[in-house]
Amino acid sequence: MSAQITEVDVPSAGDTAGIGQAVRDYLARVRGGDIGSLPAVLGLVALVILFGVLEGGTFLSIFNFANLINQSAAIIVLAMGLVFVLLLGEIDLSAGFAAGTAAAVLAVVLTNMGMAWPIALLAALLTGVVIGLVIGLLVARLGIPSFVVTLAMFLALQGAMLLIIGEGGTIPIRDDAILVVMNGNMPVILGWVLAVVIVGGFAIINLLAINRRRKAGLAAESMSVWAAKVIALGVLVVVATYLLNQERQLATANVVIQGVPWVVVVILGLLVVLTFILQRTGFGRHIYAVGGNREAARRAGINVKGLMITCFIFCSTLAAVAGVLLASRDNSVSPTTGGAQTLLFAVGAAVIGGTSLFGGRGKVRDAVIGGLVIAVIANGLPLITQQSGIQFVVTGLVLLVAASVDAISRRRASVTGR
Repeated sequence: MSAQITEVDVPSAGDTAGIGQAVRDYLARVRGGDIGSLPAVLGLVALVILFGVLEGGTFLSIFNFANLINQSAAIIVLAMGLVFVLLLGEIDLSAGFAAGTAAAVLAVVLTNMGMAWPIALLAALLTGVVIGLVIGLLVARLGIPSFVVTLAMFLALQGAMLLIIGEGGTIPIRDDAILVVMNGNMPVILGWVLAVVIVGGFAIINLLAINRRRKAGLAAESMSVWAAKVIALGVLVVVATYLLNQERQLATANVVIQGVPWVVVVILGLLVVLTFILQRTGFGRHIYAVGGNREAARRAGINVKGLMITCFIFCSTLAAVAGVLLASRDNSVSPTTGGAQTLLFAVGAAVIGGTSLFGGRGKVRDAVIGGLVIAVIANGLPLITQQSGIQFVVTGLVLLVAASVDAISRRRASVTGR
């Protein structure tokens, strides 16, 4: 009995062996086809090094670092919503204009009607809920393919935006509470408090998870692996916070610009909440089950149709949040808000980050990593070439490579049985 207790409470191979075993297990999963976000992370590092070497003075500047966060924020949030739909093996081609329509409603209620920002924000979110509900009902209840439904909504929502705003019209956003989300920064001390909360929260949550597994007699990662993860995250967060807390304005200017952008709080909050929903709830487990094998999930008693409707609502509601971010960044809403390449970049961000187009595999953090990859490409390429067409070609190739890696890894996983 004492030998069993010792095996549960203390890693059998020691801390050093714990890290080595964790590395070997991870490499085994990669060889088996479970590569997760590894290609996106490696690609992000490679792109940063490439642009840093070619245009280090501009690309690696503190100002550009903060600008990358603002550039990627709306795409990341939009991609977070798309993850829920992609996990089911479905697609939402209307998410970009769902964001634009919600932003248009926000602008009309806020500026034209003169109502308070909480009411305008609620109206925008409800717009996203209604759009997602309509799409979900058409796909789940009528059985129309999501590609067809969302393509129709893609066109219809463009028309809705024109009716709401007016052709060629632009509605300004003047409310400070909305504008500060994408244009404001935290006080320096609050940025450091946020850094401590992030690292401390990560450490405590993972430590509690380890203890729960050990008390249940299940295999758990060693304390050395836990410590390595905490240290790695701590270094990353501390460096990022330090850089963002530096003065980003030119020395000749009288305006002080420093601090962590407020939008970081929005992204982190969504990341934590949505990750908890997918990883720690029965609803999240059902999403993976339906994406893995829809018929088997239905036979197991899962309400597949209800789940699909809910995921489309999640997607469009998060698109509405992205629309608010776009309105905040541009200080206005126009018929082009959420259009152009917004949707394509968001889908690309989710897939590049590691979410499978075939369903059943992916995480919310994939949207964050993929969104950063897209932002780095969009930010770095114009610094080394004035030909905008190259940006589209490179982004398309990156997406194609990501889809190819996904297909190959799934084939590898089916062969190895992982």
